[in-house]
Amino acid sequence: MRTAVVIGTGLIGTSAALALAGRGVKVHLADHDPAQARTAAALGAGTDEAPDGPVDLAVVAVPPAHVSAALADAMARGLARGYVDVASVKGGPRRELEAKGLDLTTYIGTHPMAGKEQSGPLAATADLFEGRPWVLTPTRETDTEVLNLALELVALCRAVPVVMDADAHDRAVALVSHTPQLVSSMVAARLETADETAVRLCGGGIRDVTRIAASDPRMWVEILSANPGPVADVLSGIAADLDETVRALRALQSTDEDERREGAADIEDVLRRGNAGRTRVPGKHGTAPAAYETVAVLISDQPGELARIFADAGRAGVNIEDVRIEHATGQQAGHVQLMVEPRAVAALTATLRESGWALRQQ
Repeated sequence: MRTAVVIGTGLIGTSAALALAGRGVKVHLADHDPAQARTAAALGAGTDEAPDGPVDLAVVAVPPAHVSAALADAMARGLARGYVDVASVKGGPRRELEAKGLDLTTYIGTHPMAGKEQSGPLAATADLFEGRPWVLTPTRETDTEVLNLALELVALCRAVPVVMDADAHDRAVALVSHTPQLVSSMVAARLETADETAVRLCGGGIRDVTRIAASDPRMWVEILSANPGPVADVLSGIAADLDETVRALRALQSTDEDERREGAADIEDVLRRGNAGRTRVPGKHGTAPAAYETVAVLISDQPGELARIFADAGRAGVNIEDVRIEHATGQQAGHVQLMVEPRAVAALTATLRESGWALRQQ
C-alpha cells in the first residue's frame, strides 16, 4: 500500500492515518468539517489535499449511520481500488450497501477494537491499535486483493486481524463493548444526585466501573442506534440477574433463617458466576489471563516518585505487569499497586524496603 484516503478524521480515523503516515504511506484526509481535517494534517496524519487519482485504499471512519452514504459516494467517484470502513457495527451498513445495489467486491467491513473516552483528532495516537484485535468481515464476494489491502492496513497499524461474520461481530460487541458502556453510564448516573459525603468516599472500584461513562453521549447514541437488538438482548439477561439479586438481597433482610440462607446462596451464585466470567477475559497481548500478585507501595504525590519505583523494580530485575494508583481521600498521597508474577514478589518487596519504600499488606 502506497496511498490511502481516510474519510473522517476523528479519533479512529486520525489514529489510523497517523499509523499509516508513520510507515511511509501517503495519506489524504477528508472530513465533513474541513477544520478537523486540517487539525489531523497538522498532527502529521497526512495532507488535507485531495488525491490526483485513485488511491490504493479508502478508509471510511464515520459513525455507523453515515457509513453507507460515505462509501457510496467514494465508490461513485472511483476514489480507491479498495474500500473499508471502521465502524463499530458491521451487519447494518453492509445491508444498506446491498440495498443501494453497489458492487461490494471492492469493499470489506472492519472494526478495530480500540478507543478512548476522548474523541476527535487531538486524542489520536499512532499506537492506538498496537496489539489490539481488528475484526475483518469478508464475504464470498470480497475480492482477494481488497482482503489483502485490509490485512496490510491492520499490519501497518500493528493490530491483530480477526475474521468474523458481520452479524456474529455485532452480537459480540453488544456483549463486550456496547452493554458495558450503558452499564457504566447507569452506575455513574447514580452519582449525579448522590450526597457529597458519599461521593467523597469514591475509591478504585467505582473509578474502574465508571471510567468509560466519560464517553461522548452523542457518539454512543449513534453506535447504539445501529446495534439496538443485540444490546437489548444482553441487557435483558442482566436485568433478569438484577431482579434475582434484588430479591436475594431482600431475603437477607428477612427474619426467617431459611429465607436468609437462600438469599445468601443466590448472592454467592451470581458472584461466583462473575468470577468464572472474569477468568475468560484475555490477559496481556490477548493471551490467557495470568494470576498476578499485588505489591502496594505508599507514595506521595510528588514529581518523580513513580519513576523511582519503576527504577527500583528494574534494579530488582522484576517486570511490572500492570499498575494502578489508589489516591488517598483528602491527602497528597496514595498507594501504587504493582502487579507482578508471584515468583517476583520476594525480590521486589526486598528491594523496595531497602530503598525506603513503605509497603502495605494485601
